[in-house]
Amino acid sequence: MPFSWGGGSASGPTIGIGRGAGTRGFDCSGLTLYAWARAGVALGHYTGTQFRQGRRVPLRARRTGDLLFFGGGTGDPTHVALYLGGGLMIHAPKTGDVVKTTDFLGSPYYRAVFRGMTRPG
Repeated sequence: MPFSWGGGSASGPTIGIGRGAGTRGFDCSGLTLYAWARAGVALGHYTGTQFRQGRRVPLRARRTGDLLFFGGGTGDPTHVALYLGGGLMIHAPKTGDVVKTTDFLGSPYYRAVFRGMTRPG
């Protein structure tokens, strides 16, 4: 599934906005809100909003479905992913890319910009 800036809803992939206006797919927060909607939990369609929803979870207590947040310095995080287990996450990385799994725990890049984790619901 392609990355589409502003794309994704509780019902699935959508045509994005701005840079995503010509593409049907998900942005990072659209993907996570879709996944959690399938479990009956409503999330906002903005990474910063999702960062404030749910309860904080320490990395050592991670479980499948937890939201992983990255980047943004001291402001809102700039990226969100869904933890799959076994060190893997699924995410919609950036314009021109596709939804994919990444070894979060084994990635020096993602470990360096990790901001925290929440458990919605």
